[in-house]
Amino acid sequence: MTDYTNSPATSGFSRRKFIAGAAGTAVAPLAAKAAPATSTPTQDPLLPVNVTLRVNGENKALKIDARTTVLDALREHIGLTGTKKGCDHGQCGACTVLIEGRRVVSCLTLALAAEGQQILTIEGLAKGDDLHPMQQAFIDQDAFQCGYCTPGQIMSAVACVKEGHAGSDEDIREYMSGTICRCAAYPNIVAAVKQAAPAISSDQKG
Repeated sequence: MTDYTNSPATSGFSRRKFIAGAAGTAVAPLAAKAAPATSTPTQDPLLPVNVTLRVNGENKALKIDARTTVLDALREHIGLTGTKKGCDHGQCGACTVLIEGRRVVSCLTLALAAEGQQILTIEGLAKGDDLHPMQQAFIDQDAFQCGYCTPGQIMSAVACVKEGHAGSDEDIREYMSGTICRCAAYPNIVAAVKQAAPAISSDQKG
């Protein structure tokens, strides 16, 4: 017959000691979390940061808020106001620029993310007094009225041709649909893209 009265004394087991030990184990992680961190502190996100943007072939060293977009960096810090701020939500295309040759809505692109990449704006298209073929085509075809969306339209149109999407009116309309013209100059824009396409394609091959 087992003698329960003597088992605690002989085994050394104590309910009170067990509960105390379990409680101490549970508290240990909390104490570790409360200990001060010894790692290197991160920079205050509210402080300005240094960034160098490559715009139209020139390096621009800026000190900006980390949340600054490419659009605001261009307009407010570099002084290139040709790129327009329209909806500021990436829906109208007025702020379109080319980054590494790709169409980008600059109002949704952080300047920090574009560091080290080639940014081309409407101001960088012409060569001195010689207009880019797309700029000349927009004039020849009267492809703008108020002109507010025109810089974004032209930048998008240049990329549209280089991407190989200017082979038909339908392709041009489809691949230019991300840039909105409130004046509805769309037929003239299509005509301008068709006019400039051969010259741009020829430059690419050269």
